[in-house]
Amino acid sequence: MVGVFEIDEMALLTREVLRERSAALVAETCAWAVGTADRPHHTRRRGRLVATGTTVGVRAENGQLLGDEETGRLDLGDARPGSFRDALNMVDAEGGLYADRFDVEVLEPFVQETCALAGERLRAARPQAWEELADDVGEDPDDVAAVVRAGEWEAPLRIVAEHLVLAAIGDTPLAVVEAEGVPLSLVRAAEGIARRAAPAPPAPPAEIAGVLFLARAAVAGEPAPIPASAADRVLAALLAEGLERDEVLAVLADLPLEPDAERDLRRLAEQLPD
Repeated sequence: MVGVFEIDEMALLTREVLRERSAALVAETCAWAVGTADRPHHTRRRGRLVATGTTVGVRAENGQLLGDEETGRLDLGDARPGSFRDALNMVDAEGGLYADRFDVEVLEPFVQETCALAGERLRAARPQAWEELADDVGEDPDDVAAVVRAGEWEAPLRIVAEHLVLAAIGDTPLAVVEAEGVPLSLVRAAEGIARRAAPAPPAPPAEIAGVLFLARAAVAGEPAPIPASAADRVLAALLAEGLERDEVLAVLADLPLEPDAERDLRRLAEQLPD
């Protein structure tokens, strides 16, 4: 059984670290939003996904609602037209909600990092308590990421993180949010180029053919090219076929992925344990 006191203490610590990093979370959010205004606006009408014939930015400037009234989230439905909260409730070209993409692309990795930082802080300040906590969840105390995953602090913290973002910039016009995010978005773009320039070491040639066969079989039922909205599903399918982290990274370039899908899958795979 997990010690209730230690679990609660760790949960409180993750929230404390998140509050300390709230400015960084807002900055990452603004950077993520850059370019949204230039994308075509889509909505659902009687269940059908249709393009409205204008961009998100033009629609926002005209004071028109961005969010999808048929499939949008209820908690985002009272958003001010053209605001960041309103933009999160939009559907993309594949019919997925921007809020879901935001959760996967920003909140999830940020919260994972926050929980890991909280774990490192607890381990440094109270090593005995950390070892007991690791033992309670059945993980090696030297593997902070594994302890954090086993403790399951991330899911509730994502909710807190989303509330922090919406409280800070939810009602801010999308154009203002994008403008604030431009500097950091350029940094993130440069980091992405650097990562692609130094790919993970490929699997040995004798093994890659078999790995690639399994990977292609895993995505055989997906449309080609595979959109970014399917990244989570594709990663789950690859892992279900038995591929390990380095194998996933090695085969991504050979799968029928849209550029955004490959980018998202690579980022998700890089977060997997070795």
